[in-house]
Amino acid sequence: MPNIRPLPEALAQKAAKELNEVPERIDEDLATLRTWIAKQPHLKARTDDQFLVAFLRGCKYSLERAKQKIDLFYSVRSNFKDIMSDRDPMSEKNLDIIRLGVGLPLPNTITPDGPRIILIRPGVYEADKYDILDVMRISIMANDISMLEDDHMMVAGQMGILDLSNVTMAHFLQFSPTLVKKMTVMNQEALPIRLKGFHYINTPAGFETVYNLFRKFLNEKNRNRLHVHGDNLESLYEHIPKKLLPKEYGGEAGSVKELTVKWEKKFMDYRDYFLEEAKYGTDEKKRPGRPKTEETIFGIDGSFRKLNVD
Repeated sequence: MPNIRPLPEALAQKAAKELNEVPERIDEDLATLRTWIAKQPHLKARTDDQFLVAFLRGCKYSLERAKQKIDLFYSVRSNFKDIMSDRDPMSEKNLDIIRLGVGLPLPNTITPDGPRIILIRPGVYEADKYDILDVMRISIMANDISMLEDDHMMVAGQMGILDLSNVTMAHFLQFSPTLVKKMTVMNQEALPIRLKGFHYINTPAGFETVYNLFRKFLNEKNRNRLHVHGDNLESLYEHIPKKLLPKEYGGEAGSVKELTVKWEKKFMDYRDYFLEEAKYGTDEKKRPGRPKTEETIFGIDGSFRKLNVD
């Protein structure tokens, strides 16, 4: 039997219905992926069951898509060195950002088989002290933890609430089209996590410019999953019940501080895992055929293509 967590009943039903999961076949699919990874001269990848099943679920059990996504997962990271340079959660800058609680997965979901809800608060970091790359590094690390731990995220997807309170023009100026493209590829093409909606609240002046920049990289399905509520939280509650939010937002999900402390402990528990990451990636000199470079992965020659994400 594969060494993966049994799913709760509601998620098991969703995995069978929406992701084509057949429990009796998982072992065989995992073995196929491991055999394929072993034969790739350029690829050094993790091969434990819980890690690989994340890709099978993220690709609805298409083995070919799972292979492509595992390869892209590592080739993006090998080519996006700015964001992978320091993965130690105990380094001073990383720990400072973790303690700000910029991105916080909320403990409860709308339904027993619902997506994980993530509260993102970019306004809590000082734009003259930290760069968006530093913040994104922690976000990617949190996603890595969730890939291994969070069955709601891996089976049902994730839904974001982006609270733009206290975001200034200095924050917006940290975004360039190149960086937005890299972040979008990394988050939506190279991670086996499906986006199920994004809700923007407390939007400031200047928001439209960055918002439109993000939208242009998404396909129509994902553009239709974006919702701008401005200051109207009642409008947000129509999608996400108020009680699921932290108490600072009128909900019952504990305080932002409590959630931040919980996630700081989680980062520390995974410290060895993150330090091991340096062993994994792609060696493009050994890749059969054309090497993957920043230009081929991110299209940084200026010819932006629409991203096809599920």
